[in-house]
Amino acid sequence: MNHMKKIITPLFLAGLLFQGCAQSSESTNQTKIVQPSTTFDFEISNFLSNNSTLDKEVERIFKELDDTAIVAQLIMPAVGRLGQTKETIDQHINERLIGGVLMLNGTKEEFKSWIKNFESMNEKKGNLPFLYSADAEPSLVNRKIIGSNPVKKANELLNKTEVINCAKTISKDLNSIGINYNFSPVVDMSPNATVGFRSFGAVPANIIPWSNAFIQETQRNNIIATAKHFPGHGLVSGDTHKALQVINGEMKEIGNYPTLIANGVLSIMVAHIAVENNAIYNTDGLPSTCSEKIVTNLLKDSLGFKGLIVTDAMNMGGVVNVPLAAFKAINAGCDILLMPLDAKLAHQELLAAYRTDKAFKSKVDESAKKILRMKLALGLLKAN
Repeated sequence: MNHMKKIITPLFLAGLLFQGCAQSSESTNQTKIVQPSTTFDFEISNFLSNNSTLDKEVERIFKELDDTAIVAQLIMPAVGRLGQTKETIDQHINERLIGGVLMLNGTKEEFKSWIKNFESMNEKKGNLPFLYSADAEPSLVNRKIIGSNPVKKANELLNKTEVINCAKTISKDLNSIGINYNFSPVVDMSPNATVGFRSFGAVPANIIPWSNAFIQETQRNNIIATAKHFPGHGLVSGDTHKALQVINGEMKEIGNYPTLIANGVLSIMVAHIAVENNAIYNTDGLPSTCSEKIVTNLLKDSLGFKGLIVTDAMNMGGVVNVPLAAFKAINAGCDILLMPLDAKLAHQELLAAYRTDKAFKSKVDESAKKILRMKLALGLLKAN
């Protein structure tokens, strides 16, 4: 895996941002994954650590994959009332097109049953196990996962102890279902009506410490936590579900991320928000999800983030009209393409570029290896 640059200090970053204001040939055979011959007890904390044994396991498994399976690791459609039907996901599994699934609006028991069924299909097909995600934010979890244990909304929590207990309750539910990836917490400021009630920003000073507490408790429970929506959704006026939104000039919410990155948050979600009138990070009319300046230059290089970078849903109004959006998001540096309009078409788009563009192939390989590393660190890939 490539080494990222060191995390820069928040003070230097603030000054920087202020300045910005003035594999192979086609294969039709299914891939059979050979499990490790020796038992390795990896832990979620190993993902960000220097671990030569884990490195070797990633490389060993990667070499067992054909290009269809490599590209599939980067694609995560949704299943549920607001996603695809189970039958569609079944077909994607049979065609080896995806590497994870977002469980989107359904019941706790329904999701548990589906995940068990999906993994049974993966095992029979010789696929890698999936990352299973959910928008299990305090403010959304009880309507996204019907039957989950009641928790207060994020803007109703009163102290850090309540935040930790909330994360503990949510994580217990997710573990019982089989969900290993939580798209939470929201670390945006509160003014935006579509995200504000979902963050801890009612008191701005609480955002960083409370988000960090939620993240640490989530990851103690062997679940990936996700800080979102980078580079900041709280101070824009509109809704990215409906249309592209714009940060004009300084990105004032970037300061919410360095501490969380330094403390080991494992995932960050990038928003469909353009940046304009910023000499360094202008996205040229594209959403941040499709901008190499934001995803690679800022998040990976300047902030030193080495975890999984996931797009916000790719069926949202802020990105849906961008030509070749799947290619552009991965080319920008994102690792996981969330909820493409059509997962099969997205896979075809990425695979075609993978087979013809060496630079793009290298980016896909890097992302796939990060995802394999996470699956090993979570214990999803086990010894015989």
